[in-house]
Amino acid sequence: MSAHSPDGFAVPQHRRLQTSIPGPRSQELLARRQQAVASGVGTVLPVFVTAAGGGVLVDVDGNQLIDLSSGIAVTSVGNAAPEVVRRVTEQVAAFTHTCFMVAPYTGYVEVCEQLAELTPGSHAKKSALFNSGAEAVENAVKIARAATGRSAVAVFDHAYHGRTNLTMAMTAKNLPYKHGFGPFAGEVYRAPMSYPFREPAPISGEQAAERAIGVLESQVGSGNLACVVVEPIQGEGGFVVPAPGFLPTIAAWCADRGIVLVADEIQTGFCRTGDWFAVEHEQVVPDLVTTAKGMAGGLPLAAVTGRAEIMDAVHPGGLGGTYGGNPVACAAALGAIDTMRELDLVGAARRIEAIMLPRLQNLAEKHPTIGDVRGRGAMLALEFVEAGTPTPAPATAAAVSAACHAEGVLTLTCGTFGNVLRFLPPLVTPPALLTEALDVLDGAMASVG
Repeated sequence: MSAHSPDGFAVPQHRRLQTSIPGPRSQELLARRQQAVASGVGTVLPVFVTAAGGGVLVDVDGNQLIDLSSGIAVTSVGNAAPEVVRRVTEQVAAFTHTCFMVAPYTGYVEVCEQLAELTPGSHAKKSALFNSGAEAVENAVKIARAATGRSAVAVFDHAYHGRTNLTMAMTAKNLPYKHGFGPFAGEVYRAPMSYPFREPAPISGEQAAERAIGVLESQVGSGNLACVVVEPIQGEGGFVVPAPGFLPTIAAWCADRGIVLVADEIQTGFCRTGDWFAVEHEQVVPDLVTTAKGMAGGLPLAAVTGRAEIMDAVHPGGLGGTYGGNPVACAAALGAIDTMRELDLVGAARRIEAIMLPRLQNLAEKHPTIGDVRGRGAMLALEFVEAGTPTPAPATAAAVSAACHAEGVLTLTCGTFGNVLRFLPPLVTPPALLTEALDVLDGAMASVG
């Protein structure tokens, strides 16, 4: 099997519906799930997957669904990239765990070396590995506090940073992420984000940054801030792309005030936006970068990578965790990074944008309920509104997504107001499959009206 050509995928790269969605076998398994799995664990599409590859998921009823989610930006190299499978298989056969803090192994070091090479900036860098994006963000805050001797953390409106206690405090949206789970960690402060579609009046990125800086200077004081944590393109918050100039202005202020700038690249990283990392679009070099999701081809791995002097500010033993940098996950990451390079997935993300963005813009011209089309690379979105107004229309987004699901295309919604339909196809998705998915989306829009 070759990953170089759509014809080489083990799973045929086309949509096929043999039953309604969900089919009878999935419905049987759903009943079992409801008996055994906590109801607080949600499910977007109640089908049970038996195989996946390229841009297709196969369920227990034999349906082949087009995947525009990538497991929330995780399977960028596909669900079973050959180099990931090869390296993981070899590692599992050798050993599955020793705990790097007890008896180290080369895979952890090699992943850190790759991160030092790939992340923005030519300065000396070091990394620490963890299991999830929330862990990475939480540890970035720990590192920034240790390096600066300060305690305050700044985040932005519409931000999403995780589900741990600290990262829930950093996350903006209440339902479903925070409701009923407080009290939350203190010393977290929120500033206004650059959200071009929802600005009351046109405002440049630089002006939006100065607005945020003014809030933080007056309400927190830059001398108290350990770090500013920002998603270069916000993920769960609605794929919000800040206006040009916002990120560089924030970065310059942080550098001037001795504040650690943390780029949360957990959803945007590893080729997703048409660069290795989204901050590269404006040549921003953060002090720390948090990564997870697309790094390891579907296995749980996360990292904090940053300036060596900042990373080394933490005392020995202050960072770590039993499973952090698990050898199997490290093997997967090395295979995934090799695949990204070999298949030029940076270029693939740009080609996906070239296919999808014009079609999405065409839909917006036909349907006044689409208020905004935005994104970059293979991270694109539609924001739905009540026609002719900026009023969010979450019911429309949900209805369009449900119509896509019924026709075998997996889409996700997001946004502070729940009114954004987002698209995160695997970067190895064949162009013809993307076109077919867009045709389904077109029909879904027409059916919903």
